[in-house]
Amino acid sequence: MIKPVLTLFMVFLLISGLAACAGGDKQSRAMAVRQRIGQSYGVQYFSQIEQIQYTYNVKNGDTQVSRFWIWEPKPDRVTFDAMDYTDPITYYRKDLQTNPSNMLKSIDAWFINDNNWFLFPFHVAMDTRTMVEDVGRKKLPLGDGEAACVVVTYPAEGAYTSGDVYELFLDDNFRLTQWIYHRGGSETPTRIATWDDHRYLGPMVFSLNHQGDDGNFRIWFTQVGVKLAGVDGWMFMD
Repeated sequence: MIKPVLTLFMVFLLISGLAACAGGDKQSRAMAVRQRIGQSYGVQYFSQIEQIQYTYNVKNGDTQVSRFWIWEPKPDRVTFDAMDYTDPITYYRKDLQTNPSNMLKSIDAWFINDNNWFLFPFHVAMDTRTMVEDVGRKKLPLGDGEAACVVVTYPAEGAYTSGDVYELFLDDNFRLTQWIYHRGGSETPTRIATWDDHRYLGPMVFSLNHQGDDGNFRIWFTQVGVKLAGVDGWMFMD
């Protein structure tokens, strides 16, 4: 009776070990993809940014909105300007933790949205709260063909991104070509859009245009500039 028990025990250990290795390989692949995405956009230089500015433009049907931002990542200070505000508003995001006004809450929600569209690949690389899963190649949501697909899932807790899921479609350089956004992890896509017009600004790369799937939705960025540590003045996109 001893030998069968030992045999079963050894089989159990073997299966457990293989499962652990498979899980480790999956995690390693996900981490490697996260790093490759970040490197393809220059995340290794992000710590050199003292200030970054951009105008977020969105056209949804007949409605068009533009919002201008300056963000200082290290102190997490934001300057906001828009068409319907007479004066720019500057605030530290830490101030939101102590009795912020409704107006400041609204502005910061816009900041999170606009910053996410502009810097999403950098957030993927740096935000370790997210779960990244390499799911292999999948059919593109827009147009023909297929591409490598990575699924990014935000944790259930979070002020603006709780449970959000993104399916990212990557080219051979690990840059985004399209994405499918699922708000709160909904099965039905909330937004499908392209990631176009990749351009260098200094050592980093930014995507400046996003076209929706119905022709009525578009996001694009203008007045893009960065101020890097050790470099005099602003560097602007051509």
